[in-house]
Amino acid sequence: MASAQPPSDSELEAEVQEDLMRLEAYRNQLNALLQQHQILAGSRQDHVRARESLEGVDRAPEGTELLLPLGGETFVRGSVDRKAPVLIGIGSGIVVEMERPKVVELLAERVQRIDQAVREMEGQISTLDERIQLLSRRIDTIARAGGGPANVGSN
Repeated sequence: MASAQPPSDSELEAEVQEDLMRLEAYRNQLNALLQQHQILAGSRQDHVRARESLEGVDRAPEGTELLLPLGGETFVRGSVDRKAPVLIGIGSGIVVEMERPKVVELLAERVQRIDQAVREMEGQISTLDERIQLLSRRIDTIARAGGGPANVGSN
């Protein structure tokens, strides 16, 4: 049986460089996931607001005057007509006309799907964060042991 030789300085340096590249890749993935998480949170908020607004309109007395936001701080006056169908986007720029109860149901389903995607994404974020912490500790341990290059963090 041959005894195991400790890694040479050049082997340690190559290992540390590889770990640093992996760490950078994990951080980039984490940043991308965090951006996607923010987008999903905004989408969820929009869907919840739409459902709550539609339910509020349904509770308002017939003929109640409303201000309908058009964007850019621009509004149009309108009135409640509970029998009127609702226009809703279904993707790819396509908008369909549906009855109010079906739209409320569809919005609730979308919120549930967004919540599920957020939970899955939070699991991925947690996993990546753990990997980043482990790799950071490993690099730090090698650097402190003095077995690696003096400029471990200089790249």
